[in-house]
Amino acid sequence: MTDLPPDAGPRTRALLHRVRDLEDALARGGERLPDEAVTSVRRSLLAVQERLALGVDHTVVALVGGTGSGKSSLFNALSGLKFADVGARRPTTSSVTACTWGGADALLDWLGVAADRRIERESALDGDTQADLRGLVLLDLPDHDSVAQEHREVVDRLLPMVDLLVWVVDPQKYADDALHTGYLRHLVGHESSMLVVLNQVDTVPVDAQASLLNDVARLLREDGLVDVPVHAASAATGDGVPVLRGAIARAVAGRGQAERRAQAELDDAARALVATVGPDEPRNLPRDATVEELVRVVGADAGAEAVVAGGPPELVAAEPERVAVVRRSWMEQAAGELPAPWREAVDAAVPSVEGLTAEMERAVAAVDTAPADLSGAVRRRRSAVAWAVLGVLLVAAAVAVALLVQDATGPALALGAAAVVALVAAAATAVSARRARRRACHERAEQFLAAVQLVVGGVVDEALVVPTREVHADHRAVRRAATGRSAGHRAAVVPPGAGGEEAAATVSS
Repeated sequence: MTDLPPDAGPRTRALLHRVRDLEDALARGGERLPDEAVTSVRRSLLAVQERLALGVDHTVVALVGGTGSGKSSLFNALSGLKFADVGARRPTTSSVTACTWGGADALLDWLGVAADRRIERESALDGDTQADLRGLVLLDLPDHDSVAQEHREVVDRLLPMVDLLVWVVDPQKYADDALHTGYLRHLVGHESSMLVVLNQVDTVPVDAQASLLNDVARLLREDGLVDVPVHAASAATGDGVPVLRGAIARAVAGRGQAERRAQAELDDAARALVATVGPDEPRNLPRDATVEELVRVVGADAGAEAVVAGGPPELVAAEPERVAVVRRSWMEQAAGELPAPWREAVDAAVPSVEGLTAEMERAVAAVDTAPADLSGAVRRRRSAVAWAVLGVLLVAAAVAVALLVQDATGPALALGAAAVVALVAAAATAVSARRARRRACHERAEQFLAAVQLVVGGVVDEALVVPTREVHADHRAVRRAATGRSAGHRAAVVPPGAGGEEAAATVSS
């Protein structure tokens, strides 16, 4: 993981934050990311990390061109020194030549420039005449179209390490296919870090120069490169060199060219990741619905109905075929819209049908299925009925005694009424006892069903929700890094069709 230097400026910190986000995305994506994407991202990150570790106080500008384009002569014209190899010696060397305005040994070491191929331009004798280029590292690269393979390898190695690419073309070979298909078309998105110089313009009639420059611009547009500056210059006569020097000076003075180049590299890394993720993660996981389905799979609803009827609760063994249907429904809702590697990751993270069935069996085995203990209600019912019968008998006895002694009609009638009331009370007591029994059965059924839902919910949470959320979190981390939406940086690379910012995935019914 990349550390943030304590003295890093805000731009450097933002870039390093983004490097850290992309590093984390690679770690979180793991094997779910294709090898080619990982390789591309790591290459970009390595280049950016090394460049930022050296600081961004220097701007590396490289003159790149084919054989005969005159870039070495242009290098000498810009530096005011005859240091770069020109003419017949040029094709024989694969060495890189560097001219620096200010010390940059560590940076040149990183670039691989040999000690005898370095020269420092600014000196005390120059006064402030070179101040506008202070911080510039100007490179003269080997010919990109050289017949020597090692020359092209040097060019290919250095291009990702350069802050500003100055492509030098000549009037005869500016449309060379090796330049356009081999290099320029692969630099779409890096327009702000490059410009094109039509050198040897002194060999072109004045009235044809504008048309030639327009044709160069047209070819660049066909390559997909928009708004790339095109300059005309002649190293031989000096025409256009001050203008080109001014363009390079503006890049140096901005002190942001290295950052922009690093940003472009990170954008490339992000684009490599975009194709590996979906636009979003599923918003909701069907947790409650899955619990209800699995509760029915083990027959808990039927068991609860048996308890209500006064019988013992029963559960049935989970049938793998029914568990498979529930698992398949979970996968469709929890991973159906993710790219294939991420769907496979969810599928691998949750238990198989056999594993889920086994976990269901272990969980429901812990549910109490003993017959409901209703003896208390029965005893209460019997006691109430007995007392009611005893009351009726006592009243009846009192009535009989009253009649035998020929008691007054009033007391006899009162006792008769009391007997009727006692009978009604006895009947009401019996009804209440039956209702109490039914309530007890319903309560037991609800307790039984709640117990099954609790253990099944535990299985769903542990076996399905938790591992699925972990895969979703990894996908989210990669997606946010790829679309530039991580909290650690300011820039955003939002490709067409990318999803908007989202809330964290939730679990709902």
